[in-house]
Amino acid sequence: MKIETIELRRVHMPLVRPFRTSFGTATERVVTVVRVITADAEGWAECAADARPLYSSEFLDASDLVIRDHLVPRLQAVGDRLSAELVASALEPVKGHRMSKAVLETAILDAQLKTTGASFGNHLGAVRDSVPAGVSVGIVNSVPELLDVVAGYLDEGYLRIKLKIEPGWDLAPVRAVRERFGPDLLLQVDANTAYTLVDARHLALLDPFDLLLMEQPMKEDDLLGHANLARLISTPICLDESIGSARDAATAITLGACSIINVKPARVGGYLEARRIHDVAAAHGVPVWCGGMLETGIGRAANVALAALPNFILPGDTSASNRYFAEDLTAPFELENGHLRVPTGPGIGVEVLSDVLDSVTARTDSIRF
Repeated sequence: MKIETIELRRVHMPLVRPFRTSFGTATERVVTVVRVITADAEGWAECAADARPLYSSEFLDASDLVIRDHLVPRLQAVGDRLSAELVASALEPVKGHRMSKAVLETAILDAQLKTTGASFGNHLGAVRDSVPAGVSVGIVNSVPELLDVVAGYLDEGYLRIKLKIEPGWDLAPVRAVRERFGPDLLLQVDANTAYTLVDARHLALLDPFDLLLMEQPMKEDDLLGHANLARLISTPICLDESIGSARDAATAITLGACSIINVKPARVGGYLEARRIHDVAAAHGVPVWCGGMLETGIGRAANVALAALPNFILPGDTSASNRYFAEDLTAPFELENGHLRVPTGPGIGVEVLSDVLDSVTARTDSIRF
């Protein structure tokens, strides 16, 4: 593949409602959209790093810098032999920065597949033409407000509800949602590392609510703590931030630190490593599901394709476009009987709306290859 230009666009996407987690509150999604231009195609991807280093050590300004000054030069050194399959090895000498590496690999893979006419889903091994959609519900000001929000999402057709929790906002909202919407609601919680093993007895009070899982209750580097917690509560532990690679997944499973894994392609360095995590988990009988990072339609298209692989058993955070944005960067993803359709076109399978992209672009940097 002969790359001619790599373009970085800083984009500001207003959210339809504030999204609060234990990290803080977001009112817009700031993202770097990457376009890889080759002689034959254009590939698109978005960097999932947040504006601030709260979810992980990566943040958007640093990501742009490392892409420009450290990652792209290593890809340039590969020359015309470059393919998506070679990106990870070419960038391996640069420590960390998985989200920055992921956005480059994804954009290159999109261009590569568009050249051959293959879709993301077919390339990754999708077995379904649509995937069940869940929705992540942020922390709100009161339990009555939460119940109204959840009711609205269920009316829209979402098949699973995930509640963000933190100390002081856990038992009451979970109890209220379970009591209001009954035992058949697929319900799970996400703590985003807000607790410690000292809180085990308190977290065990969530067991009677028959949750699908408790996501990342403790710090990302505390695998032994999660393994100990898993022995003290009956709610299944799911790891998110702790899993950065297939090797991490194998280690966590072996230690008993989790029985479910949330796969976020950006967090693990791209969709090819995400597929390897899927395969490792499947070999151990551990189900996975696809997490979300408030993606625009560009990232959502690729996530939906990944979520169609066979071991993605649980509904993911692959919500419809209108969950986050009044206007998306692609044609909107819409719920159909609680599912999102897997794109079938070449590459990520969606077209970027250039007029919308231009209207939300704050700056553009072009790197000649």
